[in-house]
Amino acid sequence: MSTSPQFKKLALIGFGLIGGSIARAAREQGLAGEIVTTARTAQTRARVTELGIVDAAVETNAEAVKDADLVILCIPVGACGPVAQEIAPHLAPGAIVSDVGSVKGAVVKDMAPHLPATTHFVPAHPVAGTEHSGPDSGFAELFIDRWCILTPPEGTDPSAVEKLRAFWAALGARVEIMTPDHHDLVLAITSHLPHLIAYTIVGTADELGQVTSSEVMKFSAGGFRDFTRIAASDPTMWRDVFLTNKDAVLEMLGTFNEDLSKLTRAIRRGDGEALFEHFARTRAIRRGIVEIGQDSAAPDFGRRHAPLGKKPE
Repeated sequence: MSTSPQFKKLALIGFGLIGGSIARAAREQGLAGEIVTTARTAQTRARVTELGIVDAAVETNAEAVKDADLVILCIPVGACGPVAQEIAPHLAPGAIVSDVGSVKGAVVKDMAPHLPATTHFVPAHPVAGTEHSGPDSGFAELFIDRWCILTPPEGTDPSAVEKLRAFWAALGARVEIMTPDHHDLVLAITSHLPHLIAYTIVGTADELGQVTSSEVMKFSAGGFRDFTRIAASDPTMWRDVFLTNKDAVLEMLGTFNEDLSKLTRAIRRGDGEALFEHFARTRAIRRGIVEIGQDSAAPDFGRRHAPLGKKPE
């Protein structure tokens, strides 16, 4: 735990999985003297108050950011611009303003014009999450050994970048700094395209399920189960991701379609050598991900199993 708070007041705009996890981890590590949040509905604010994680769950964004020296927008990327415009007159001089969106170019374009020159804008993307959402879904350990990418616009005060880097590191994250455009290209292939594929495969299975719904559910193999987990992610967030990072996603989708066409031809022609070469190459990538600690090498991807003779709960 920190010996003294890094920030006097942390304001979280939005309190779902990411906002709730930041609040829990920051409270546990003593990173902020005061933590204040807001959420769109009175029901959510009431639930946050019941959880007792923050010092206050207030009604308006303006009230939340008053006197805060760190403000983090934990909302869909499509809402960041309007919220930045809303809170701008109420931001304290010297405050660091950040976000958690998985698209950075659009966030910079939408937010930066509204923020006062007296504040420091340091966009961020914690590459962590689950398929769950809402105020109860967060947990303090979410960011441990996960990457958090900072994408400060050119000319940002280095001391503000370092202060936010230290904050995320104290939450357990490994921090990387890159440009917004490079971030969007990298995430298009590592995150955005896989989600698009997952949504497509699960949607296709649902259409086939009009005839064989029980079979689709009953005989779901591990691969399909993993796709359904990804496809269960917040639809509002992912709608905004694809609309705001469409150029990079379309570029990666074009490359993917070319590779898919090659595999289609290999299957059609019975070219086992081409298929084996491709599968061996991708298997090596999986091993590399495990070796650098980005996933578990445990059997069945670390899934828990009930003892033999006992049905899983």
